[in-house]
Amino acid sequence: MNFLWPELAWLLLLAPALVAFYLWMLRRRKRHAMRYANLAMVKQALAGRSSWRRHLPPLLFLLGFATLLIAVMRPTARMTLPSQHQTVVLAIDVSGSMRANDVAPSRLAAADAAARAFIMAQPRTTRLGLVSFAGTASLVQVPTHNRDDILAAMDRFQLQHGTAVGSGLLVALKAIFPDMEFNLRSTNPRMNNGVTSYNPARPIDRATRPDEKIFTPVAPGSYASAAIILLSDGQTTTGPDPIEAAKMAAERGVRVYTVGIGTPDGEIVGAEGWSMRVRLDEETLRGIAATTQAEYFFAGNANELTRVYQKLNTQLALETKDTEISALFAALGGFLILLGAMLSLFWHHRVL
Repeated sequence: MNFLWPELAWLLLLAPALVAFYLWMLRRRKRHAMRYANLAMVKQALAGRSSWRRHLPPLLFLLGFATLLIAVMRPTARMTLPSQHQTVVLAIDVSGSMRANDVAPSRLAAADAAARAFIMAQPRTTRLGLVSFAGTASLVQVPTHNRDDILAAMDRFQLQHGTAVGSGLLVALKAIFPDMEFNLRSTNPRMNNGVTSYNPARPIDRATRPDEKIFTPVAPGSYASAAIILLSDGQTTTGPDPIEAAKMAAERGVRVYTVGIGTPDGEIVGAEGWSMRVRLDEETLRGIAATTQAEYFFAGNANELTRVYQKLNTQLALETKDTEISALFAALGGFLILLGAMLSLFWHHRVL
């Protein structure tokens, strides 16, 4: 057990001070009895007062008081409790490769069905955001509690050329941290003109905002208020390096759970006179998840994909972390004091 305010530990010295005061009061009462009563009456009085009933209420009061002092120090304990994830951003691949039907009826249709099931399974207290990405990425729905808005945004999905997994991650991060800037150099050199390279030791726009506070990375997976779920076949063809984008998420403590949809052998898709084989890039998706202390899931068909989202829902529901337990100590301290007062009234017709 740790304490958020350990500097208040000196307050515990009040407990032995109360013990000393109680012993002083007992001696004072004995002297008072000796002065105003005969010897027989004193013996009778002292014999009755030495009963354990006499000392139990003050003992309970002392224990309750000490417990309240501990509560003031704000104790914490490592506990597994329902997660405090308040925001979940779904980043869904809408590139042309998602039209492949190695997952029936197609990769995109299977992903859409499973995503809808996941959305409806989330508690109403969780905000959900939606990002779509292909050659570029866009936030199609800001995080909201309104499930109808999320589902309506999914109805507007259209397949596009290219796959920029890294861009999808950066836009999802922007949805979680709207006041931050997230830019990386593209894996395509022609797209780097005017783009500032990422330096984890300082903000991206340090050159244009020299007065901005230096960013300090946190432990991967330590941010408990949000998570990203990335669904893609993983084949990046343009945009920033997805692993570098995952590092930016990790440095802000955000976990990125990845779901690979498709098959390792893939399928040949084509349109307007061109064709290409689209395979599932599990290596990249695993790397993104591992970098952010999250997990990768493979979904080979629509049924399996639905079970993956159910598992993600379970994982986001529990979390082990340091939790403040001051309320427990305060409640216990108050109960002990109340119990001591009630016993004193019942036995001695007075409070202590």
